[in-house]
Amino acid sequence: MSKKRRKFTAEFKARVALDALSGEHTLSELASKYGVHPNQVSQWKKQAKEQIVAGFAGKASKDAAKR
Repeated sequence: MSKKRRKFTAEFKARVALDALSGEHTLSELASKYGVHPNQVSQWKKQAKEQIVAGFAGKASKDAAKR
């Protein structure tokens, strides 16, 4: 029998990503703590950074459009 694919909530991903962004622990430590692969922690961290940048970029483009 094959394993069922695990699904993680957005809240869980955000918690792991924020913990990774804080830099207090290594990716391996976080992966052990949350029970996921270190590559997954890295991917969620990258996605969080991109979303943060996109959030600020949206405001700048709106301000530029008003002028």
